[in-house]
Amino acid sequence: MDASEQPVSTCPNAALTQSPLTHLRRLVVTVSEAEVIITGKVPSYYLKQLAQETVRPTLGERRLLNRVVVGAA
Repeated sequence: MDASEQPVSTCPNAALTQSPLTHLRRLVVTVSEAEVIITGKVPSYYLKQLAQETVRPTLGERRLLNRVVVGAA
């Protein structure tokens, strides 16, 4: 199995903690059966969106709440 065939992580928290971006690794991910909540602070809207899109493939049937605040981190 090569890298392109490896399964996407099913753990929302792991998706961010394995990110090469420090700001994303600092975010907190809370997971329940019904939802995944991302909280924390990042310096740009781009990073907020990137966090959301990084977690999205791990959601399954859960809903995503992006409560990340944009401001000086």
